Amino acid sequence: MTGEVVTTTPTAHRRRRFVIAVIALAAALVVTCVVSLGSGQYALTPTEVIGILLREIGIASPWAPAADTAAGVVMDIRLPRIVLGVLVGAALAVSGVLMQAIFGNPLADAGVVGVSSGAAVGAAASLTFGLTVFGLWTTPVLAFVGGLAAVFAVYGISRSGGRTEVVTLLLTGIAINAICGAALALLTFLGTTSTREQIVFWQLGSLNGALWQNITVVAPLVAVGLAVAVFVARRLDLFALGERTARHLGVRVELLRVVVIVTVALLVTAAVAFAGIIGFVGLVIPHLLRMTIGPAHLPLVVTSALGGALLIAVADLIARTAVPLADMPIGMITSLVGGPFFLWLLVRTRRRSGGWA
Repeated sequence: MTGEVVTTTPTAHRRRRFVIAVIALAAALVVTCVVSLGSGQYALTPTEVIGILLREIGIASPWAPAADTAAGVVMDIRLPRIVLGVLVGAALAVSGVLMQAIFGNPLADAGVVGVSSGAAVGAAASLTFGLTVFGLWTTPVLAFVGGLAAVFAVYGISRSGGRTEVVTLLLTGIAINAICGAALALLTFLGTTSTREQIVFWQLGSLNGALWQNITVVAPLVAVGLAVAVFVARRLDLFALGERTARHLGVRVELLRVVVIVTVALLVTAAVAFAGIIGFVGLVIPHLLRMTIGPAHLPLVVTSALGGALLIAVADLIARTAVPLADMPIGMITSLVGGPFFLWLLVRTRRRSGGWA
């Protein structure tokens, strides 16, 4: 009797890991959101939370508590905060995927290279000077301009001879962050007490005070950014082979580069405008998932969106519940995780390249 040896191709193996990752991340995100909706000073069980959500969409549920207060806490206070956090996390993680692809460098991240700070300066300027040129969209539009200026500055300075150098990238990011920090300090000095508090809020990063009105602004920006990321994902796979090879395969390299840079600014704008500067999400999540499911950009975009949303949801749950009667800044929590990870990644990159490249 002869036995048959069944082999699994690398493509099938990566596809299976992608499916497992999507299911695991989606399930963890749902569980985290339900737990978060029930956690806080007004505690609710998961079944009560599910009952309230079912009742709000028109499905009668015996699990829903009779008190209107419970529904108000879930639907008007906690749910907007969680939805905003999911959108912000997805936006930051996908922006990290795009930046790492276009720079060809795993160390690229909107926070590390100063894009978040640039967007924060634009948003702070709109409040300090009371600008209302675009109505409700004034703050996001100016944040977009600030983020776009920062990312183009980083891109232009860090490229040399058709490649992006690690040291130049990091030093440029430090310089951009320093300049933006000085600008934020000046705007803080010029502003009123109210605008000063909001600028400090941005620098720390928080979802406190999230409103459905904010989500109506953020959601379209994130949706457009994610759609563009999915659309260009396969071209980014070709771009990873090198610019010359990508051109020979029909990729319009310069157009792709500009589209990706504008998309990154759009996604970071959506995050910064109402949640402030939340660092390292775009660095940690894409890199971990790249090690798990491989470098293909379409699966990476999908899983990074889920992973970023999960990270912010968990960080927000910790921020609200770790210290009684206090709301910790989310940016502090993500930095506590992302800072050591960034140092490890930096050392790992140096060892692989045999020195700084």
